[in-house]
Amino acid sequence: MSSEHKQQSLSNVHSSISTENKTGWRRLVAFIGPAYLISVGYMDPGNWATDIAGGSAFGYKLIWVLFVSNLIALLLQSLSARLGIVRGLDLAQVSKNTYPRRINFCLYILAQIAVIACDLAEVIGMAIGLQLLFHLPLIWGVSLTLTDTVLMLFLMNRGMRKLELFIISMILIMGLSYLIEMFIVQPDIVGIAKGFIPTNLFKGDAVSHEMLYIAIGIIGATVMPHNLYLHSSLVQTRKITRSEEGIKSAVKFNLYDTAIALNLAFFVNAAILILAAAAFFKNGYFQVAEIQDAYKILTKIFGALAPTLFAIALIASGQSSTVTGTLAGQIIMEGHINLRIEPWLRRLLTRLMAIVPAVFTIIYFGENGLGSLIILSQVVLSLQLGFAVIPLIHFTSDKKRMGKFAIGVWVKILAWSCAVLILALNAKLVVDQIADWIKQYPHTAIWMYTLVIPITIGIALLLLYVFLKPMLYKHKDMPAQVPHGLATMITDLTPIAYKKIGITIDFSKNDKDCIRHAIMQGGKHACYTLIHVVETAAARYYGTDVLDHETQSDADNLEKYVQSLKEQGYHAEGKIGFGRPAKSIAQFVKDDNIDFLVMGSHGHKAIKDLIFGTTVNKVRHSVNIPVLVVKPQ
Repeated sequence: MSSEHKQQSLSNVHSSISTENKTGWRRLVAFIGPAYLISVGYMDPGNWATDIAGGSAFGYKLIWVLFVSNLIALLLQSLSARLGIVRGLDLAQVSKNTYPRRINFCLYILAQIAVIACDLAEVIGMAIGLQLLFHLPLIWGVSLTLTDTVLMLFLMNRGMRKLELFIISMILIMGLSYLIEMFIVQPDIVGIAKGFIPTNLFKGDAVSHEMLYIAIGIIGATVMPHNLYLHSSLVQTRKITRSEEGIKSAVKFNLYDTAIALNLAFFVNAAILILAAAAFFKNGYFQVAEIQDAYKILTKIFGALAPTLFAIALIASGQSSTVTGTLAGQIIMEGHINLRIEPWLRRLLTRLMAIVPAVFTIIYFGENGLGSLIILSQVVLSLQLGFAVIPLIHFTSDKKRMGKFAIGVWVKILAWSCAVLILALNAKLVVDQIADWIKQYPHTAIWMYTLVIPITIGIALLLLYVFLKPMLYKHKDMPAQVPHGLATMITDLTPIAYKKIGITIDFSKNDKDCIRHAIMQGGKHACYTLIHVVETAAARYYGTDVLDHETQSDADNLEKYVQSLKEQGYHAEGKIGFGRPAKSIAQFVKDDNIDFLVMGSHGHKAIKDLIFGTTVNKVRHSVNIPVLVVKPQ
């Protein structure tokens, strides 16, 4: 894999959707998609919890908080899209080029914890939805959410456009569900209009304190850190002309995409709050904070249809957010620490780390403890938010690397004002939450003072460093890609003469093509080592010579290949390994000083890779020589 390819964010779908040679509405449609994947993060079960709490406790009074949160999200997401389009790097990659390695590792750990915290909310939300629809115990529902790894693997292999269509369909399901519910609950239109007028949250009484707390939760749940990483990468799936005019056009159309998608997310969130206000606040249910409670009261007031639509929308929300969370995890891992693993494995590990605390909570605190766990997940997201927002504003303000596309003074002032507001409110949320824990659980105070508070202070100091570093110490990061990267001069193109070429043999119709491609590289001057690995149960167990029928037959067949090559004037020998193919092939490469390897691809995809394995990929990562992969005809 070339170094250029390694720099590409989500390289398997990078520039996979063409926007060229399209005009008018067709060009707009070509750009529509990335922001819809982002918008589902603003409609996940964490948002549901804060919206339901706000609507049931204060009616329509906090709609303006949702509206302001949406405007902040729109500004930050537009900056994220601008960064990805102009520099051709995602937020995590630019952070890697700006901050030292240890700081990037810390940023990766925090971002990964945020992804897990977000996934925790999806797990709980989907489990609750399954319980409401099918009366499954919550612990069963939590366990069943593990199976969506298969869905994720399927969607990733179908391409970015199919993935976007799946997400848009989930959003439509949520939107239609709430549209129908609006007709059922018949909200107060005048009350909704008054809800856009800001309410004083700082009176100091108990009511305003609770209102401020819920407002902070709404903002913290709305502006999610992993969405900023995700958007800066997803915009790069569109193939654009890397010229000033082409970049300007891409920025404009992605702004349209962002505005449409996030306003749709605002309407869904507003619908949840309005539903809670019309169904609960209006009927005297002021303390509905649990999703299950909302379902029960909807059933009591409106019968079966409204709560059923409520549960379906909840499942759609959790499923769609799961997909985007996985993509964000991949971007964060590859960007900050340059580590790439298979999407299904990353999805499985993230989901397991989310399921464990959910199961633990159900076992030790009962099903009622899941509501508090969702709140905890939003606190974790709040802690991470500054580590994404602050670098994003720094990077998009950098005129040296953004060129003409650096944000202007007024946008910069507005962005920093939003950052200060978010950080101040989220800091208050964290401080209040820690104080509340100490008050509710006094026997754990020693752990708070010796563990939780010092970690919080350490995170705050790290945030201060992230803020000051780009201003005080200019980092010699990689050249800007505005609009093109810098090519190195190529002066020496002398052909490489390979002396020892390895050829993997599996006695299939692909062997002939592998041998032909190998001979094209070395001619009659190279020595050819034909490698076959016996994979019988005995060979895998003992990892050494076995004398079963298959081994004897393979040895005879390999010798026929060797003799055939020798008769045609080539230098050839055969080698038989035993046990795991990738390990044996890599060992032969090392022992025989092979400098070029030709392998046949089995052609498996998706599920078959899980069953039959991916020997080619394992070998590629185990050797440091060129590998030519020959696919079957």
